[in-house]
Amino acid sequence: MRAANVTGHQPKLALGPVLYYWSRETLLDFYERISAMPIDIIYIGETVCSKRHSLNTADWLELAERLSAAGKEVVLSTMALLEAESELKTLRRLCENGRFTVEANDLGAVRLLAERKTPFVLGTGINVYNDQTLRFLAGLGAKRWIMPVELSRETLASIQAGRPEGVETEVFVYGRLPLAYSARCFTARYHDLPKDDCQYRCLNDPEGLTVSTREGQAFLTLNGIQTQSAQTCNLLPELAELRALQVDVLRISPQAAGTEAVVEAFADGLRGERDPVEAAQALNAVLPYGACDGYWRGQAGLRLMAEIGQDV
Repeated sequence: MRAANVTGHQPKLALGPVLYYWSRETLLDFYERISAMPIDIIYIGETVCSKRHSLNTADWLELAERLSAAGKEVVLSTMALLEAESELKTLRRLCENGRFTVEANDLGAVRLLAERKTPFVLGTGINVYNDQTLRFLAGLGAKRWIMPVELSRETLASIQAGRPEGVETEVFVYGRLPLAYSARCFTARYHDLPKDDCQYRCLNDPEGLTVSTREGQAFLTLNGIQTQSAQTCNLLPELAELRALQVDVLRISPQAAGTEAVVEAFADGLRGERDPVEAAQALNAVLPYGACDGYWRGQAGLRLMAEIGQDV
């Protein structure tokens, strides 16, 4: 079925930072392909663990230039949990790059960017749960915020009603949900290794390690110090509602396989060239642990609350 042409508010498509540990060759090849895709904004950089150094800061900045030359808006993403002086030095360098917008994933980055009076993006690592917090952070220089993945559409509607003028709203619409960070490395612990001598085991798991309950239900994904959902969030069927809520940017989180197909499905849906419900069904059919939309609907996050195309 061909979808009807769409009118009204038209969000941009964004690709979030790669959350996993991929090799240098894999990363560079991935971004070479993505540069030709219908993506408006690309976030790049290491956000999970500084030991993941397939690309160093200079490499990321060079990649940013190439993606910018390809017509993309590039945003440099910062770490969500900093524990060493070397990580602070990298953070300062990113915040002082003078060329690209920075996505702040902790309040240290917010402070550095506010001191420089540099507009920035509030990442998923910053908890914005109401419009008062958003107004405060906008006063420090935030020009775009990403809704925490655990919030519902009703909460988003409330925040949108009080959103400061000139601040854009971005929603995480596809990918394993980033849920929490810890000073411990779960992947190293799984392999019975100390964090400081992890032997870079994350390289063996390009989409993390799945944790199941005793009943055998896939529950979480362990990604170094980050905990993610096992299920994949897919809000493609909600395009009409996302437009109605005046969402400005839709974020797709890169996966080890199939990211291009996801981008095309969302782009086609936004252009009105494909039915979002049918496109979502096709994407969900190949997911190893299924899709979820529970948080969006104000329920348990791992649940798919209704059959695709039905509301609750």
